[in-house]
Amino acid sequence: MTASLTLGPVLFNWPVDRWRDFYARIADEAPVDTVIVGEIVCFKRAPFFAEAMGEVIERLTAAGKTVWLASPILVGSERERSAMRDLVSADAGIVEANDMGALALLAGRPHAVGPTINVYNEATLAWMAERGAVAVSLPAELPAVTVAALAKAGRELGVAVEVQAWGRAPLAISARCYHARAHGLHKDGCQFVCGNDPDGLPVTTMDGQPFLTVNGTQTMSHGCLCLTAELPALVEMGVSRFRLSPQAMDMVRVAEAFRAVLDGKRDGAEVAAELGGLIGAPLVNGFYHDTAGALRVA
Repeated sequence: MTASLTLGPVLFNWPVDRWRDFYARIADEAPVDTVIVGEIVCFKRAPFFAEAMGEVIERLTAAGKTVWLASPILVGSERERSAMRDLVSADAGIVEANDMGALALLAGRPHAVGPTINVYNEATLAWMAERGAVAVSLPAELPAVTVAALAKAGRELGVAVEVQAWGRAPLAISARCYHARAHGLHKDGCQFVCGNDPDGLPVTTMDGQPFLTVNGTQTMSHGCLCLTAELPALVEMGVSRFRLSPQAMDMVRVAEAFRAVLDGKRDGAEVAAELGGLIGAPLVNGFYHDTAGALRVA
């Protein structure tokens, strides 16, 4: 079994030109197999990328990448529900469901399940497989023993199990926009201030300790999840897909490093040390080792 790399959707509010250029470089240079595209955090951002979406998908496909579309994490208004129905009915191939509403609409056809839907046990995985799931990306907070059990079940069910191996971990989503509130604004008049923080807005405790990262309506980890050293064990468990979540950095270099570890050409711990110097956040892997997610276990 050859392990594959997935590039998750861009979660941050980048200018459309940067967004387009990012995917152009991914298409031309990054050794990733699947690229997931779509605005999943905030419906208000989606129109900025709509015109470029077709061009991006075409370029990625021409470069040999498998492209999946992603549904929003939280759907509230009727406009958002209508947009999600259009996405699901577009017959554009595999759609990754990121909330239970999308999962219901996709039942009976091949689809993927994103890491924002809780899959904590084999029974849930089996239920999703019965409804058409071909790949499931596990939540970032699962420890190794649970990942191993789900990977084993996935092999038996014919469902590819994926683990996020790089990037800030998605922790929560809200109908309210913390990013706007931090600037004294309301969500309806947010002025898209989330665009000022291409890697998210750092959140500190009252005594100034880094704590979390805010990305519009989304709460993320402060630390950057990095499982390069754990890749051999995960492959041995039967995990067949590894997700890289885009950050405002050289993601081609990240993808190359992960590919080299998976191919047995580089040491995972050595790669972690190298990548740690490229991002302005600590590397973490605590969830995998069944401890606090903000910790780094050697």
